[in-house]
Amino acid sequence: MKPMGPIPPEFAGQRGALMIGERTAQDWVAEAGSPCFVYDPAIVAARVARFRAALPGIDLHYAMKANPHPTLLAAIAPLVDGIDVASAGELAIARAEMPAARISFAGPGKRDAELQAAIAAGATLNAESTGEVRRALAIGERLGRQPRLAVRVNPDLELKGSGMKMGGRPSPFGIDAERAADAVRLIRDGAADWRGFHIFAGSQALDPQAIIETQTATVALAARLAEEAGAPPPLVNLGGGFGVPYFSGDVAVDVERIGAALAETLAARPAILAGAGFAIELGRWLVAEAGVYLTRVVDRKESRGETFLVVDGGLHHQLAASGNFGTVVRRNYPVAVAHRMGEEAGLEEVSVVGCLCTPLDRLADRVALPRAEPGDVIAIFLAGAYGLTASPTAFLGHPAPVECVAGLS
Repeated sequence: MKPMGPIPPEFAGQRGALMIGERTAQDWVAEAGSPCFVYDPAIVAARVARFRAALPGIDLHYAMKANPHPTLLAAIAPLVDGIDVASAGELAIARAEMPAARISFAGPGKRDAELQAAIAAGATLNAESTGEVRRALAIGERLGRQPRLAVRVNPDLELKGSGMKMGGRPSPFGIDAERAADAVRLIRDGAADWRGFHIFAGSQALDPQAIIETQTATVALAARLAEEAGAPPPLVNLGGGFGVPYFSGDVAVDVERIGAALAETLAARPAILAGAGFAIELGRWLVAEAGVYLTRVVDRKESRGETFLVVDGGLHHQLAASGNFGTVVRRNYPVAVAHRMGEEAGLEEVSVVGCLCTPLDRLADRVALPRAEPGDVIAIFLAGAYGLTASPTAFLGHPAPVECVAGLS
């Protein structure tokens, strides 16, 4: 048998029927159909409260790319200080929930129409190149609007142990640190509102010491760039990087330790950053554990000594759980038979596979589960981030699942 990752703490202690919000998984499926996603905003609120307690005085921005579901976003927006978007489509959704002045727009390859939409709305553009700065200045002049521009920096450092490194190497993201001061001067010399730095070194890190060291280096880098440009930044976005435990052996990140270290770093920060605000931008850490993907067993079959539970969902909805979303070695997300939570007797080795005509569609590989039969519901946890919108939903023409928000659907 192969191990699974840890079930999120809000669900791990449950026995019998899995409860999401105040309803059982079977109730959710009966109402929404199978497969479906269910998100519990109470879990997100608990993560926000933990962040506020651990990092007082630091702004919290939600990286909307993690989960852009409009109803969930409506629940998150009042709890955070800003929203980061990565397209004009996300910008339009975010504007329904938050003033544009508290929205930032990152990502390479922004089209002129997207720059225009952000400038017209009054959102902050995190510029990824000097060419983008020049285009934004020209569009602002044409519109008679002052663009709000920050410089996204490709730092000369990386977040050690991160699942996705975003710095310390050639990158399409951001302006290389050695050229960032020139970009700041270009912004300040133009008719623009200089908004500061966005410095993102990596994501999905579980080592608090690595995050602490990266944040310390990021503050020092922001100070150095501000000195080079002669421009104190209004805001330094320190990026995110807080990971969640997906796999066996993963341990939840110690945000309290990170907060204590960051407080010390900021207390001793260089004078040029004395008036700067600081933000951390999180997506996965806020929403991943709040989501569960529910899918019903269609068939149970034996093949050459292996048992397969064939479900009506699959990687076209939850690509990451199949191991096909940037995972080098395929490992198992936590899964459960939804009406048999906590059962330890009579476990059997099974593989949970989806309905797609490809051997890649394997949601759990040779895991130990209580016996499940056709009609039973399988729960796949950590489905709140990079789930439906990060999956190939059009592949093979299967219907889209319903997304439900507990207490709000």
